[in-house]
Amino acid sequence: MGVRKSIYWFFVPGLLLYLTFFIYPTLKGLYYSFTDWDGMSETLNFVGLRNYVNVAENTIFHKALGNNLKFMFSVVIVQTLVSLVLALLLVRNTKVNIGLRALYFFPTILSSAAVGFIGTYLYDPNSGLLNAVLNQVGLSFLSNNWLGDPSIAIYSVAGIQAWAHIGQMIILFVAGLHGIPEELNEAARLDGGNRWQIFRFVTWPLLAPAATLVIAYTTIQSFKAFDLIYVMTRGGPSYSTEILSTYIYSAAFQNYNFGHASAASIYFLAIIALVTFVQFKALRSDKLPN
Repeated sequence: MGVRKSIYWFFVPGLLLYLTFFIYPTLKGLYYSFTDWDGMSETLNFVGLRNYVNVAENTIFHKALGNNLKFMFSVVIVQTLVSLVLALLLVRNTKVNIGLRALYFFPTILSSAAVGFIGTYLYDPNSGLLNAVLNQVGLSFLSNNWLGDPSIAIYSVAGIQAWAHIGQMIILFVAGLHGIPEELNEAARLDGGNRWQIFRFVTWPLLAPAATLVIAYTTIQSFKAFDLIYVMTRGGPSYSTEILSTYIYSAAFQNYNFGHASAASIYFLAIIALVTFVQFKALRSDKLPN
């Protein structure tokens, strides 16, 4: 009995870290959201729900939320589909496939700031690699100011985000594919199933847990893309790449309105929780077609 009780002490360090770096800041932010604190003054005033009302009525917040949803859907769709296709192509453990997996995984180990600088160079309208390649292959009509055009800037940044993390998602899908018994695929082939039918009725249902993890993780990543967007566009042009995290940063550290930023953070937390909950409900394996 004494040994069992001593096991609980192993939870204490993790619990203390969780309380210190998550619960306490969250509760402190909740408290500040009801005040007019500017982040520096020793005094602050209680303002009730005024910050929440101001955030809800702020047009830039609405634009940031819309941009975040565009960014999220773009990254989730591109990253999930491309990584799934590549995982299916690289599922066998040959030397070439293992090398290609490592190559695709390499951008994942880079910092978001480094990825942002690479993306900025790639999209530079005058000396960038993307426009240079388009001009060389006779597609100069597709050249664009990828980060300077408000209509496409958010999708350009989303492309870099997807590129940087596709390798990580490939590994998750490959692990899921390796968990599918080969006997099931072989039985489906003997029953006359073609590749699409085998994927549709055997592979995909059994890959659903990995797909759920990939989509949920990718969604959370897309909401946390502050550093990438800050390096590449700083929310411009004309707030076309402003997302919720950059909006909160601007309110707190540029406008020194920590009460407003804290209220926006609470909205941000609620939105992430809602989106994640809806995804898990929609992607539950027992609800997927089989």
